[in-house]
Amino acid sequence: MKESAQLDLVFSALSDPTRRAILARLAKGDATVAELAEPFAMRQPTISKHLRVLEDAGLIRASIDAQRRPRSLVVGGPLESVEGWLAPFREQWERRFDRLDVHLSKKKNKESKK
Repeated sequence: MKESAQLDLVFSALSDPTRRAILARLAKGDATVAELAEPFAMRQPTISKHLRVLEDAGLIRASIDAQRRPRSLVVGGPLESVEGWLAPFREQWERRFDRLDVHLSKKKNKESKK
């Protein structure tokens, strides 16, 4: 899959607050559909639809553990692509904050000399 298409899938999946909450929960450890549905006022089929979107984006995966089908967060993969896409923006903001720090330090020094 083309990287821009993958990014579109990931950002689309992350656009929903329920899916972001599911990812945050899975960052703490594997969970079943029932466990993931627990904090939401949604039925399991609705949660399953959200899980399918996250799986299609490559953010989570299902495994089989006896009769359970726990979901887990995919480490790396699409989130690394997002991080790579965001890196230039982060660098730009860090440079701006560094310049702001220098400006504020100069201003503070001038005020303290008065």
